[in-house]
Amino acid sequence: MNKLRVVIADDERPAREFLKALLSRIEEVHVIGEAENGADALELIKIAKPDLAFLDLQMPELTGLEIVGMLRKNQMPLVAFVTAFDEFAVKAFELNAIDYLLKPVEKARLEATIQRAVERLEHDDWRETQTERLRKASANYDHESGILNRIPVKKGEDILLIPVGEITSIIADGELLHLTTALDRRYTINFRLKDLEEKLGGQFVRLSRGALVNLDAIERVSPVPGGTYMVTLKNGHEVPSSRLQSKILRARFLKL
Repeated sequence: MNKLRVVIADDERPAREFLKALLSRIEEVHVIGEAENGADALELIKIAKPDLAFLDLQMPELTGLEIVGMLRKNQMPLVAFVTAFDEFAVKAFELNAIDYLLKPVEKARLEATIQRAVERLEHDDWRETQTERLRKASANYDHESGILNRIPVKKGEDILLIPVGEITSIIADGELLHLTTALDRRYTINFRLKDLEEKLGGQFVRLSRGALVNLDAIERVSPVPGGTYMVTLKNGHEVPSSRLQSKILRARFLKL
């Protein structure tokens, strides 16, 4: 029997090494390559043409789902996603019979994934079936998990993933949005404030037409003449609230 040709993609080196060590103990497997970000993983899959790809769900540049979305059907390997627990992803994968491994990866679960991969490769239509399953899982996941957990920010040639919980304020400046974190780090992205607000859930409150603040980052709210407020954040920044948003702020958050 030919060995299963496998690639691994994960931006965390310890996670890659751990998975590679587990796979090295499985006789049917030959690891032919690894990647530390989504873009490299995409190219590796196109060039190496593996039978099975282990893709971290969240990686810089491209996520695991974005990678499979950019592959043509004739380039598609079998895919198993590796992820920290994500209830939306797990639901989507289970619903569409997509293999996934939760970190830290367990040897028994990994062996079961390898066995399923070997069995699926015996079917002539495995690539078409796999592609259809992945498309459905991606659609289910996108539909269920519209809330952002991280915001991608370009810094030079790199893309940083800023956890939403670390952001204290988002201020619009024309077509740009300025993000400030609890540690007073500042980033700029090109995005519409209204569109971003819809992806942030209820964690952020609008203070004016051009400002959102994280509720957990608010230290105090001070009245100012005219019936408005000055909101002071834990990082020392002050953000004024408009008259309209002050009424909403008062009704929703400042009354017991």
